[in-house]
Amino acid sequence: MAKKNTYFQDEELKTKIDLKQFARTLSYILPFKKIFITVCILMTAGSIFFMIPPIILKQIVNHTVASKNIRELILLLSSMTLLAGITIVFNYFQQILMGRMGHSVIANIRRDIFTHLQHLSFEYFDSRPDGKIVVRVTDYINELANFFSNFVLQFLIYFAMIIVSLVFMFSISWQLALIVLASAIPMMAGVLFLRKALKPMFTKLRFKNSNRSAFLVESLMGEKIIKNCNQDEASLNTLKDIHTKCYVQWEHIVAVAELNTPVTEIFWNLGTLSLFAASLASMLFGNGSIDAGTVIAFTGYMGLFSTPLTQIAMVIQNLAQVTSNLEQVFDTIDFPVSIKDKEDAVTLKNIKGKVDFNDVTFSYEEGVPVLEHFNLHVNPGETIALVGPTGAGKTTVINMLTRFYDIEKGSLTIDGYDIKDVKLNSLRHEIGVLMQDPFIFKGTILENIRYGKPDASDKECIEAAEKIHADTFIKRFSDGYNHPLEERGSGLSAGEKQLLSFTRIILKNPSVIILDEATSSIDTETELLIQKALDVILKDKTAFIVAHRLSTIKNSDRILYIANKTIAEEGNHEELMKKKGLYYHLTEN
Repeated sequence: MAKKNTYFQDEELKTKIDLKQFARTLSYILPFKKIFITVCILMTAGSIFFMIPPIILKQIVNHTVASKNIRELILLLSSMTLLAGITIVFNYFQQILMGRMGHSVIANIRRDIFTHLQHLSFEYFDSRPDGKIVVRVTDYINELANFFSNFVLQFLIYFAMIIVSLVFMFSISWQLALIVLASAIPMMAGVLFLRKALKPMFTKLRFKNSNRSAFLVESLMGEKIIKNCNQDEASLNTLKDIHTKCYVQWEHIVAVAELNTPVTEIFWNLGTLSLFAASLASMLFGNGSIDAGTVIAFTGYMGLFSTPLTQIAMVIQNLAQVTSNLEQVFDTIDFPVSIKDKEDAVTLKNIKGKVDFNDVTFSYEEGVPVLEHFNLHVNPGETIALVGPTGAGKTTVINMLTRFYDIEKGSLTIDGYDIKDVKLNSLRHEIGVLMQDPFIFKGTILENIRYGKPDASDKECIEAAEKIHADTFIKRFSDGYNHPLEERGSGLSAGEKQLLSFTRIILKNPSVIILDEATSSIDTETELLIQKALDVILKDKTAFIVAHRLSTIKNSDRILYIANKTIAEEGNHEELMKKKGLYYHLTEN
């Protein structure tokens, strides 16, 4: 099992961003290559149009003004206006197309991480707080969406502008162009050095923010307990401590990130001074190859070159933050699926319900077995009750049967099929589980009932509710079965939620039924109704019941007292009461 992580511990990432991971990111863009190519064409054309005005300005300064040709002046100024308009139109469509592609790319990444989460075993979810998982699917993905939709486009546009402006600058004066490059190269080297320094700092910040999200989610879920135990102040102090660590880490990042501006300005100002010095020297002492129009045009290109260069420096800096996001997103996507179908897995269907635990050993934490050399053989249609002290392994038996966790040693078979050799979907289709804390989804009552059997008709759903007497409380709503339920069934009592979960399992009609403290939240009157229904529901079905209520377990075919990592006592209610052993003392207390 993975090492347990909490909200005050930084996570350990196995996936590190390298060239392979960047190539993997680009693979998400390939399905949208037509849009990407269109954007590149518009971007290149727009950059070229954007670079023409300085040449026109050079023509105006050197010739048009000198010749006082008003018609030519109007024509050239009109051309500059038209080029500016075309550039604006091109940029507009670039933004639309790139935004569409960026959000489509992120939608696919979000789909992949969510799909992978559906296949991960409970080991993954047990090893870290919910908040640390949620933040990867929400905040980190949203930041990636912004990067792909905006910064990638900006990078491409600015890169094209730099290339095109260099071409124009070299065509005007290769000497001056070399001076510009001489200042740009060390400037970009400094920016890349800062980016390398920022990358681990952003990763650390992500860990701190993840810890904060984990604590916030835990606090919101336990708000009633926090208030009841008067731990508001303590909870606030914990949050303050975690937030301070986030803030301190952010201050470190800002201290390094703000060096980006002086680095770019120092090198660029030196380049600009060198450019003007060379131009003046050429005009004063040279052969006059550099005239006033050339200086003005080159100054314009300097601006067109410096702006995208500075912006690219900012994009590269932002890339440090994005790569830390990608690391954590890909770390989730790459987390190995430990419980999955074998290539030759068979479909389990029409089973009778014979269940065999053969010398099974299981541990949640390495080296600390919960069950050891556990043997249990259940005949079809037999009802088995599991009792014993907390933590003895009662729910563990159920977790192995549903293959929420895989056993370490031994084997577990249903009708002779090792559950590792059958398809998970078919296994869980044949097994119905009723938990102590039923989960109700946002939606109508009907939608919640048919959750385990999506193709069920309204009539089938209603008949299932009537069998368990859930229709009694459903009919109290004016809209009946179409009554909308809020998240987690807010507005329903604990017993009503449990009745809905019973209805859901009756509709699903599995071959093996598991009740894990399923009647603990139901009042005595409702339990009597359910007991009658269970006689019908469990008929000819193999059943496992974990419960503390004597009324729920005393009619079971066999009762197993789980203790000391195995079955300490076994028998029906009357047999175990006569022994006056562990079960007897449990019922007497």
